[in-house]
Amino acid sequence: MDGGQDIAHGAGRPLRRVLGDFSADRRVLALAALAAITGTAATATAWILLTLIGLVTNLAWYGRFDTALTSLAGATPGPWMIAIPVIGALIVGAMARYGSEKIRGHGIPEAMEAILIGGSRMSPKVAVLKPLSSAVAIGTGGPFGAEGPIIVTGGAVGSLFAQFFHLSASERKTLLVAGAAAGMTAIFGTPVAAVLLAVEVLLFEWRPRSLVPVTVGAVTAACWRPALFEAGPLFPFTDNPALPWWGLPACAALGLACGLISGVLTRALYALEDGFGRLPIHWMWWPALGALVVGLGGLVEPRALGVGYDVIRDLLSGHMLAGAVLMILVVKAVIWLAALSSGTSGGVLAPLLILGGAIGWLIGLVLPGAHGFWALLGMAAMLGGTLPAPLTGVVFAVEVTGDVAALAPLLAATMAAYAVTVLLLKRSILTEKIARRGQHVTREYGIDPYDLARVEAVMTRKVATLAGDLPVAEAVAAITAGPHHAYPVLDGGRRPVGLVTRDDALRWTMETREDDAADETLAERVSDAGLASVHPGDVVSHALDVMLSAGQGRLTVTDPESGELVGLLTRKDLLQVRAATVRAEAERRAYFRRNRIRAEASGG
Repeated sequence: MDGGQDIAHGAGRPLRRVLGDFSADRRVLALAALAAITGTAATATAWILLTLIGLVTNLAWYGRFDTALTSLAGATPGPWMIAIPVIGALIVGAMARYGSEKIRGHGIPEAMEAILIGGSRMSPKVAVLKPLSSAVAIGTGGPFGAEGPIIVTGGAVGSLFAQFFHLSASERKTLLVAGAAAGMTAIFGTPVAAVLLAVEVLLFEWRPRSLVPVTVGAVTAACWRPALFEAGPLFPFTDNPALPWWGLPACAALGLACGLISGVLTRALYALEDGFGRLPIHWMWWPALGALVVGLGGLVEPRALGVGYDVIRDLLSGHMLAGAVLMILVVKAVIWLAALSSGTSGGVLAPLLILGGAIGWLIGLVLPGAHGFWALLGMAAMLGGTLPAPLTGVVFAVEVTGDVAALAPLLAATMAAYAVTVLLLKRSILTEKIARRGQHVTREYGIDPYDLARVEAVMTRKVATLAGDLPVAEAVAAITAGPHHAYPVLDGGRRPVGLVTRDDALRWTMETREDDAADETLAERVSDAGLASVHPGDVVSHALDVMLSAGQGRLTVTDPESGELVGLLTRKDLLQVRAATVRAEAERRAYFRRNRIRAEASGG
């Protein structure tokens, strides 16, 4: 049978669900409605963050009250070029120490950690202090983007909203991620890439129960975006060359280069972070030290400071000189690594776009077509390889530029970068920090093998049983002398009425005098009220749920029609499912080659 009926025995245990492709129920509609509200709030938060960044930038560097995002290319070099980033870093350090330490860093690992070990609960302090600290850090010259802070801030908004309702940790996670996706969509106008980032980085699953509400949150932000931000692609670009036959391999080669550089940047970041950790001063002061490097870098190349959206536009347009691109690449990499490793507040997406774009632009000097085309590939490859989130990198590049025609080159470059980083690095730039805090993160998704296997495939079919009318004394003797630890007790119709173990037999021996148990039968000692049973057609994951709910390590397996015992399912039997998965991964056979050898040996 397909497992559509309730469990036959045992109150309080989970009901057997009707098997199907998906496990979503109508609660997904309620979550979608909540996600729409979360998306609206996250969009408003994104607008507040960008407004604050613009305000701090204009006040700190130009002494004017203005909220427009402004390039620092016109900032005057001098002592203030160093002093302003240091002052901003001191403010951020104080906010982290006396407010919340969780505002340090670029935010995405903190969101991942809240999902993995925090029950998807984030504090109001993070929702308030993260955008404030990021606005100060970026506005005073920090070489970051706004997307990382808004991802964690949008996630905090979703988490706080979810905590007003009776929701499970998984449902809170869905709203947290819906807020994060909405925040990213509001900043960049990339709803599909935001949903893919949620799947590849934050959700740790691909299920309708989470995918539908997260998409609602991102689409809600896309609806609000034209009213609060500019409409259309953030960095319009359509200058695609007609590639020769070796064009796509060249795109992949560019991706390989970006992947290698991505690995170097990731290792350098955490090496510098280790260096800061060895300093004999409190971490509150580390951002100021990183800001010294930022200020010195600004003296060399002011355009490397701040968000740098103007640099991205110029890379795509190709209106730059090779020397300027090389200078921005070097200075941006140095100050970004120094600032991020010091623990200040900022994002990684915009810096990765600039670094990848500069690499692609320079490599494009020896390749056909506009430099901006290769810069675009470098941006996607660096983003997809570093996070690593290749599908996000590809779709993000398409949405942020509106250049759908570049899909194939983007896919070749980004997947090549992704392959390099997953082979060279055990952890990504996002998960290394979580691993250093003692948590293991896996970024590979697959179908749970326990959802595929049936109980009848792994159960023990030859089961030693005891009759219910057997006297207790004889039952104790049989259990003591027998080879098994547990025995199902059956009535006259071979239906299980209980399960007795060696521990039961020992307890009965100690608690009962022999003359008291002389006429008592085994069926009178056991009861089916607490007996958990499953059917042969049930999936093994359901049997695991029953085991956990009943607190039993063994389950009787009964025929769904007659109720007769047909097997016993033990924890050892469950390991067969895992063993089959391991064999499928580890055993390698060349079947055609083996069959040919057999045919030759038999003279065929």
